[in-house]
Amino acid sequence: MVNHDDLALDDPVGQSLRGHHAQFARRLGRAATYLPGVATFSTVSADPDTAEWADLARLLGRGELADMFSSPATPPSAWEPVFHLEGRQMIWPGHLRADTDTDTGVVELGADSVPEMQDLVARTGPGPFWPRTHELGTYLGIRDNGTLVAMAGERLRPPGWTEISAVCTAPAARGKGHAARLISALVARIVALGERPFLHVAEANTGAIALYERLGFEARKHVTFQGFRTP
Repeated sequence: MVNHDDLALDDPVGQSLRGHHAQFARRLGRAATYLPGVATFSTVSADPDTAEWADLARLLGRGELADMFSSPATPPSAWEPVFHLEGRQMIWPGHLRADTDTDTGVVELGADSVPEMQDLVARTGPGPFWPRTHELGTYLGIRDNGTLVAMAGERLRPPGWTEISAVCTAPAARGKGHAARLISALVARIVALGERPFLHVAEANTGAIALYERLGFEARKHVTFQGFRTP
């Protein structure tokens, strides 16, 4: 039976790197981060000491980004703050059935689509997406006359859960329900595999929050996204 304990969502990066994404992990002591080109997310223990932060700094290298995602841990003062963003973690209720009749026109995106995916992300800014991010899970898209106009995919994988991420639509293609179709298709896929979907969204993105709530997602907790530069 799949474990749907939502406590795994308190450390989604660490739980992913210790489980489904272990093949993408770099580790030193209790510090861990993703391989370059896959993701910049890093993790430390719940109560890291100076040695643990030093291990993470050695893993990443001098002057590199430590994207601590939703970790509440604060590094030593020598680590330069890069960004700070208030957000929300949302989950798919366990009792809610997935809509399995919404994937018309939705296509799976592979490695050959990465340049288009990165271009769409650059134009819409849904969050970080690197050359190998697509390897973390399944990514789906919608094309208009062959051009990729919308996409969404799977990212973090703590036990029993799959994160939906990189939800974005080209400005000229908005208002046509593309995001809803992609999210619904991913939800159906994740639920069919016996897992539960979850996602993260910036608190300021009220339009996205309204969409996710309309589709059935519920807020689990407030999170703060933080990034720092290693000394």
